[in-house]
Amino acid sequence: MAATALPHLLLLFLTFLPLSAIAQAPRNGSLGSSLSTDGNSSWVSPSGDFAFGFRRLVGRDLFLLAVWFDKIPDKTIVWSANGNNPVQRGAKVELTTDSELVLTDHRGQEIWKARPNNGSVSSATMLDTGNFVLTSTDSAIKWQSFDNPTDTILPSQVMNPSSRLASRETETDFSRGSFELRLENNSNLVLYTVDRLTRLSYYPYWESKTGGNGSRLVFNQTTGIIYLILRNGSAFNLSSRNMVPLPARDFYQRATLDFDGVFRQYIHPKKSQTDGSWNQSWSTSLFLPSDICMVMNGKLGSGACGFNSYCIMDEQQRPACECPQGYSYMDPKNAFRGCKQDFVPQICVTDRPREETQFQMIDIINTDWPDSSDYEQYDGVDELQCREACLGDCFCAVAIFKNSTCWKKNLPLSNGRMNPEVGGKALIKVPRGNLTSGTFLPPSSDRGKKDERTLIIIISSLLGGSSFLNFLLLSLVLSAIFFSYRKKSVELHSNSSMIGVNLQSFTYSELEKITDGFKEELGRGSCGTVYKGAVVLDRVKSVAVKKLDNVENEAEEEFRAEVSAIGRTHHKNLVRLLGFCDEGSHRLLVYEYMSNGSLARFLFRRDLRCSWNQRTQIAFGIARGLTYLHEECGDQIIHCDIRPQNILLDDSFTARISSFGLAKFLKTNQTRTTTSIRGTRGYVAPEWFKNMTITAKVDVYSFGVVLLEIICCRANVLPELEDGEDVILTDWVCDCYKKGRIDRLVEDDEEALSDTRKLERMVMVAIWCIQEDPSLRPSMKKVTQMLEGAVEVAIPPNPSSFISSLA
Repeated sequence: MAATALPHLLLLFLTFLPLSAIAQAPRNGSLGSSLSTDGNSSWVSPSGDFAFGFRRLVGRDLFLLAVWFDKIPDKTIVWSANGNNPVQRGAKVELTTDSELVLTDHRGQEIWKARPNNGSVSSATMLDTGNFVLTSTDSAIKWQSFDNPTDTILPSQVMNPSSRLASRETETDFSRGSFELRLENNSNLVLYTVDRLTRLSYYPYWESKTGGNGSRLVFNQTTGIIYLILRNGSAFNLSSRNMVPLPARDFYQRATLDFDGVFRQYIHPKKSQTDGSWNQSWSTSLFLPSDICMVMNGKLGSGACGFNSYCIMDEQQRPACECPQGYSYMDPKNAFRGCKQDFVPQICVTDRPREETQFQMIDIINTDWPDSSDYEQYDGVDELQCREACLGDCFCAVAIFKNSTCWKKNLPLSNGRMNPEVGGKALIKVPRGNLTSGTFLPPSSDRGKKDERTLIIIISSLLGGSSFLNFLLLSLVLSAIFFSYRKKSVELHSNSSMIGVNLQSFTYSELEKITDGFKEELGRGSCGTVYKGAVVLDRVKSVAVKKLDNVENEAEEEFRAEVSAIGRTHHKNLVRLLGFCDEGSHRLLVYEYMSNGSLARFLFRRDLRCSWNQRTQIAFGIARGLTYLHEECGDQIIHCDIRPQNILLDDSFTARISSFGLAKFLKTNQTRTTTSIRGTRGYVAPEWFKNMTITAKVDVYSFGVVLLEIICCRANVLPELEDGEDVILTDWVCDCYKKGRIDRLVEDDEEALSDTRKLERMVMVAIWCIQEDPSLRPSMKKVTQMLEGAVEVAIPPNPSSFISSLA
């Protein structure tokens, strides 16, 4: 990531050009000018891109003095003066004759003040960079919002040592939250959790690990790259050119420390796109850290999600906070504030030795609160012994069982996480039956029945004076319940093997309507065409409707395979199936819409290529998704057609495996099968051609080919190349690796070249995956561990030349 000093010093100089042009900028407000919540509420930059003034908070009749993007629909706020103290109607901000910018509330009390440095001020100006400035008569800047950032930095903005960004409390609450990004005096860029009250920091959960004094964090306006300028003049890139589509001037950009503790870089098109390349909304191009749930640590503070909760990455690659059964959110409006017990805990008394029989242990797999509240540990025990140890201990609230080891924990719990990488299981102590304080909620499957019984009892009591009205009301309620159950339960055709799958059933006419007559085509495959639509489920959302081209026996089998496969799975790296249509000769599938299309679209174009960091995260995501299919869902699923066209990217560039039409299902304890050849030429494992039994290793082979394409940003076969040895990607990579020249694979990618250890590891893993002998290929779980650095990668043997003949 290091580079020579001169180019970056030049870029740094360019970032200051907009500030030097202040003399040409119009002046929004002179001395004595003011804005109010009731009248003139903003000053706008010359281009109209930004505005300064009062913004009303969502759902509240309160206002922030803020700077925001003025041309986009959501008016995204990038700076605020009074996030901790929003004002009511009647507030105003005035540039006083004393050269101070003062915010006062509806009673005239001072809420906030900008104090200019070194001299008097003559005007206030909103610049096109998003910087709000106070200037003197000679256009010198005396105060600027860029020097006082809140949670966001913008292109051309620079953070100096000791500068910091503070997250919001929630998406709509602009008071200071639990996370800070600091550029420390030793040039280290660090993300901390902080105490809300004292603002004291706990342990860092991400850091750049850069050294040397005098660094600056620069958000370059021309390239959209965010980097650290170190003391020796070199640069440490946080983002790269590949993260922002070119030209960068066509996109609004910002980098925000979000309320969930993740530092994200966002882009938003300035104009409507006619080719469907980008959504008309903010897209994320950088995440720091990539998985906040897994990096939180330390014995102080609650972690990403508050005490007694656990963190899980959702489908949008954002942290979501969940409560264990028997617990509920401290603040129902803010899941990040943690969870509380909804029952009376086990009482420690000596005369009631069997009280533990009133409690039970509930499992949550792949969940832990590491290094949190441990007070006893047992080695060499089984799960039953671990359960009994916690049930018999009145101090124990949770036990963690993993690898024959049992940890007992008391409350509060911190740094909770759920992830397949965690392994093991959490055992949560909750009361049996109705032995609760009255607030403990039963499992979700029982809640509906309880609510219905309660509703009938309450309403019948209210109208107890009239037996006729009681009878009438009871009939109406029972009818409502009946139709509610009919609406909630989706039954498939009686002759279908998919009975019980919890999916929405659509009629063909409904799908015709939501796709506007199958108007907008998203793509074509071997067995169908995909169209874009919009449907109302829990909310309005875009969907992708896959329409099978024919209804022959083979297509019917593919349809049932795809519904059965995805309908029974749930993983952040799999495309979610929302519903289907099985009507007459019509076979359609309704998926969640993936805004960034297929991986193939971003791998093989230089003008729209994913960055090295994005590509590595995409590779990790595909590996995790395949690990889930092979080892972690109910029945083993072999995908059989892993290729870039079947890997979709959501708006956060999270990889999602799709197209399960060729998938093969194995029963419990079954590890191999025989079937006709499936897959796409160039990605098909050699055993398909050798009349061998098929195992999950065929997906490992295909993943290896895709991994090489991700590394090199080129297709597996390029027949147009003059050098015959380079035509087949797998052969070329193996040759470069054997000669010690893996730099040739990414010769135009500075970010990848500066990360040679990860590059070499990924190449070695890919070569292991494409071994001709399936027994030499690692499992996808092992592949994932090797990619993430949890397991050492041995030197791979040279694959057989048989690979080339299959391309």
